[in-house]
Amino acid sequence: MLVLDNTQVERLEAEAVNSARIRQPLYAPRKKVFPKRASGSFRRFKWLVMAITLGIYYLTPWLRWDRGPFAPDQAVLIDLANRRFYFFFIEIWPQEFYYVAGLLVMAGVGLFLVTSTVGRAWCGYTCPQTVWVDLFLVVERAIEGDRNARMKLDAGPWTARKLVLRLSKHTIWLVIAAATGGAWIFYFADAPTLIGEVFTGTAAPVAYITIAVLTATTYTFGGLMREQVCTYMCPWPRIQAAMLDENSLTVTYNDWRGEPRSRHAKKAQAAGQPVGDCVDCNACVAVCPMGIDIRDGQQLECITCALCIDACDGVMDKLGKERGLISYATLSDYNVNMAVATAGGSCSVNPSLVRTDGGAFSDKLAHFHIRKIFRPRTFIYMGAWSAIGLALVYSLLTRDRLEVNVLHDRNPQFVTLSDGSIRNGYTVKLLNMIPEPRTIIVTMQGLQGAEMNVVGVDLPADRSFAIAVEPDRLKTLKVFVRQPADQVGSATQTFKFRVEDKASFETDEYTATFNAPEIAR
Repeated sequence: MLVLDNTQVERLEAEAVNSARIRQPLYAPRKKVFPKRASGSFRRFKWLVMAITLGIYYLTPWLRWDRGPFAPDQAVLIDLANRRFYFFFIEIWPQEFYYVAGLLVMAGVGLFLVTSTVGRAWCGYTCPQTVWVDLFLVVERAIEGDRNARMKLDAGPWTARKLVLRLSKHTIWLVIAAATGGAWIFYFADAPTLIGEVFTGTAAPVAYITIAVLTATTYTFGGLMREQVCTYMCPWPRIQAAMLDENSLTVTYNDWRGEPRSRHAKKAQAAGQPVGDCVDCNACVAVCPMGIDIRDGQQLECITCALCIDACDGVMDKLGKERGLISYATLSDYNVNMAVATAGGSCSVNPSLVRTDGGAFSDKLAHFHIRKIFRPRTFIYMGAWSAIGLALVYSLLTRDRLEVNVLHDRNPQFVTLSDGSIRNGYTVKLLNMIPEPRTIIVTMQGLQGAEMNVVGVDLPADRSFAIAVEPDRLKTLKVFVRQPADQVGSATQTFKFRVEDKASFETDEYTATFNAPEIAR
């Protein structure tokens, strides 16, 4: 391997926007960040995640799922008009919103689990803000060039070329932002139908309003504000510290091997001065989308995207040194290694203390092992997350798709008929929660001698009726229950409405109250 001298590594003119040496007030004017394109394993992983997440977002509304002739065939659909949520084979009704609440709780616990284990991995890889900023940066680099070209263009005067480049960039950004808003509305209506209505101007006003709002927010947050959204608007950086402990993986500058920094290592070594592996090239600062210097330690702005690791590893490769000057590390390992590098804190960082005479790393150094992240906190979060998920799955698999609800008439609560019998009125609601027509048997249980009539059903009074219910619909019945006077046992009696689907063997019951005058006793 060709080993380069430190002075042969290009030094980039990059200054962290919040450098510890020149830290500005919290609400200082924004300094533009021009991230340099990085290359490496973490950058490739981010490309993969961006492709998957954007693919899911833009393509999901177009997936089809056959639910029969009585239900929509869009795989994922939030049908506000009919108050339904469809997710492939799952259909959620408004009264089943606890499934959505359960998923939100799972998402929260999952975020705690990920953060406590691998830091802000959500922020660095899958957060929508991160994904869209990456996408906008791809456009910016393709049009204006990489970091130095963009900085030169930004500092230069307005020329015809600069105007064309800026208009091209912002036009494409607006197209992406409009596509983002357009994709969102397709989750709330049949996508093929709605896209035709949007382009012909016949869609509902709320569709155009939604597209306009999401276009504006995506363009502003992803193109103009970028790192400011993460720094000032997002609450997660301010609460993530409660999720981290000494065994959480975070992006770390290992100053126990990097300090003292030097651009002239050979001269310093010849003079007997200690020299670390960091050549102060600022590559880590130049690639950071947040514009910070990871060498200043853990910071609120860091989203742990690990691009600084790729940049630093590239420099170490050129110098013929071991990778990992910047790496994912735990605080416990870092403290052990700092104790080795400083002789237990008795001196400044001395690179010779962490290496053997042959130049290899000392056996006293701590190295990360996957088992270190499996600790009580991890198991607690994983257990809670799994328990919620299993409970939701069990509930989905065992839930009934037939329900009955009964509302007793309030005024009057009972009527005394001419033959002395007592009649009560009820509103009976039959809920068919499958996309197929059903014949539901409604039966009275209890209330000795009583019979019922169903308004609109031209049949004699009886204790049981067969009712046809449309697919995926609520059927409302007006039912009158009559009990002979000599059978009335008390002023208040209870009985049950039982509903049954003979085809699927599903049943449900509702306990109702039958009221009568005191004198009837």
